[in-house]
Amino acid sequence: MNKTTAPTAVPFPRMLTLDEVQEILNLGKPLVYALVKSGELRAAQFGGRGIWRVRQDDLTAYINAAYAKTAERIASGLITEGDTPAEDTQ
Repeated sequence: MNKTTAPTAVPFPRMLTLDEVQEILNLGKPLVYALVKSGELRAAQFGGRGIWRVRQDDLTAYINAAYAKTAERIASGLITEGDTPAEDTQ
């Protein structure tokens, strides 16, 4: 008897709205749009105008890259203790 196995389904990545990205990063909407427009944060437009989505793994990659870039700037002396504000403003 020949058993056939069903192909393993690849789950679709979780897609986030730009509002969800804004909330997760705690950033203003203009900055989130600027990150998408510059290509720094990978996103895709679906359907009509204004329907943007960011894959969760792309947001994770952006966050990890931001941490790595910050660590490099600190190590190279580009960011000093005096450069870090006590309270972030948006």
